[in-house]
Amino acid sequence: MTSIHFPDDLLDLQAAWLRTYADLARRPARAGTTTLRRRLITLSCRIEGHPLWAVPGRSPAARVELRRRARARAWVTAA
Repeated sequence: MTSIHFPDDLLDLQAAWLRTYADLARRPARAGTTTLRRRLITLSCRIEGHPLWAVPGRSPAARVELRRRARARAWVTAA
């Protein structure tokens, strides 16, 4: 796979998704998780609908790479 330039807004969305998911995972099932679940859905839709994915040739490997890069960003910006 060639190196992909991910726009900052897409990296920020994926980093926010990862942080939200981690927040949700730390809460008990009945501890008011509706807001976090709705945020995950909203972020998922925004990530999936990002114009980058309209470019022909984007593979599932690109999505894996996005998550890898965003993971580093998520924990740096959370500190």
